[in-house]
Amino acid sequence: MNNLIKGKKHKWEAVIGLEVHAQVKSKSKLFSSSSTKFGSIPNSQVSLVDAAMPGMLPVINEYCIKQAIKTGLGLNAKINKFSVFDRKNYFYADLPQGYQISQYLNPIIGNGSIFIDLNEEKTKEIRITRLHLEQDAGKSLHDQNPEKTYVDLNRSGIALMEIVSEPDMRSPEEAALFIQKLRSILMYLNTCDGNMQEGSLRADVNISIRKPGDKLGTRCEIKNLNSIKFIKQAINFEITRQIDIVEKGGVITQNTLLFDTDSGITRPMRNKEEAHDYRYFPDPDLLPLRLDDKFINEIKKEIPELPDERKKRYINDLNLSNYDSTILISNKNVSDYFDEVLINHKDLKKSAKIVVNWISSELFSILKKNNLNIINSPISPNNLGHLIKLILSETISGKIAKEIFEEMFISKTSPDKIIKDKGLKQMNNDNDLEEIIDKILKSNSDKVKEYKNGKTKLLGFFVGQVMKESKGRANPKKINQLLNKQLN
Repeated sequence: MNNLIKGKKHKWEAVIGLEVHAQVKSKSKLFSSSSTKFGSIPNSQVSLVDAAMPGMLPVINEYCIKQAIKTGLGLNAKINKFSVFDRKNYFYADLPQGYQISQYLNPIIGNGSIFIDLNEEKTKEIRITRLHLEQDAGKSLHDQNPEKTYVDLNRSGIALMEIVSEPDMRSPEEAALFIQKLRSILMYLNTCDGNMQEGSLRADVNISIRKPGDKLGTRCEIKNLNSIKFIKQAINFEITRQIDIVEKGGVITQNTLLFDTDSGITRPMRNKEEAHDYRYFPDPDLLPLRLDDKFINEIKKEIPELPDERKKRYINDLNLSNYDSTILISNKNVSDYFDEVLINHKDLKKSAKIVVNWISSELFSILKKNNLNIINSPISPNNLGHLIKLILSETISGKIAKEIFEEMFISKTSPDKIIKDKGLKQMNNDNDLEEIIDKILKSNSDKVKEYKNGKTKLLGFFVGQVMKESKGRANPKKINQLLNKQLN
């Protein structure tokens, strides 16, 4: 894939790396027992530790450690048996300690990688530099009062996994694919809920430009992007901004930027800090974390089938295309729904493509229209599988199936009950169909003559009339056979 960007004077290459902050899926915080429930009353989930009261000591949440290790295993990364929690010193009004407990030189997870699909045939490896655990800050609210800033410390101390990539991406599209794939892996592992709207997953994007083959340029960092759409918009704008500056003879200044979602532009937030600005040092209240093989191996047993493994199974065992498999695995809930259809109806494995089509077209459409997630679908996997079997057995037509499908969504009942209540069973009896065909041919004798004089495209007209007369219940395949027999 050619990702070179044409400026007014030269062709440029973007170099992109991401720092993704994923909230650990845990009921309590990293160093306290306070709740992590989203949407609670401000400052209602704040312990003395979270509020940094004098003399309060942090205690590591073992479950958060396990979640980080599980994530590392899912990213094919090195699990570091020795890691250290450090104090990262900086001041914000919503950071009560005046420092953030994070990890610097000795993170819990080392090098790893994930693969993104660029197209049907080509994949690209994106290297992971590290994953470290850190506590989140609180939240400053500037829009509640024209003269005051309010602080909500509910998020203070929530466990975050900062997942840092190498600068291996070369376009906004690759960055979007990376986030989508990473989010998918985290959700399969159940280590992060992936909810970008609630701030459970957000990204800082580092961008620089260079002429192809040159050394890396000066990078700028765009902070706190919480949607894939905004990530792509911000990268596009920043690439254009940097190219414009350099081609006019200017120099890129290393800055931390914010992206204004209303105007679609980036603006400086502060000069980019370096590690020494934070004065990192090991937290004296927390001992180094030492892991053994037994502890790690127990967690390995909990690793589920991940997206790439599931995709391979779909392609090899069910003969699905790369495209269809990618649609399914991109969302764990969708993939689980599909798998449940086949678990309940094992004889549909040979018709897996049809199942995918019904999920990706009819089901996705009706769920989107009603603003529902597939996990809350009124149509159960068992009922959808049964509906598809009724089509394949020619008990109902595809047209009738869509009518039944909509009724299933409303009533949450089985297709059999709807067919019985509404008399929608497909007409397959030759005598009944011939009776309808005779009626149609007699009432359209002029068109019968045209057909016999060579206007064979009229066959579609006759099929349509029979379907209309039978209220969509006639078997289209049998109609064609019987019409051909009578007309020829």
